Amino acid sequence: MSAALDTLAKDALALPADQRLALACRLLESVDIEPEPGAEEAWEAEISRRIARFDAGESRTIPAGQLFARLRDIAPDR
Repeated sequence: MSAALDTLAKDALALPADQRLALACRLLESVDIEPEPGAEEAWEAEISRRIARFDAGESRTIPAGQLFARLRDIAPDR
């Protein structure tokens, strides 16, 4: 990493969380990344598979609050 990038990263990490998130979104939106060939079709197939499993009663949902609580337990500093 260049010295300029190190300095920029250090300054960015000193920002409050909401400003870091806004900066991260702006940076990601500035990069035009082409998806890998076949990625769109693979996601469509995965979505269809998950819907079929749910419809067949092979998977279940959990309330969002419970999910977020689990995630906080797993990664409390995130």
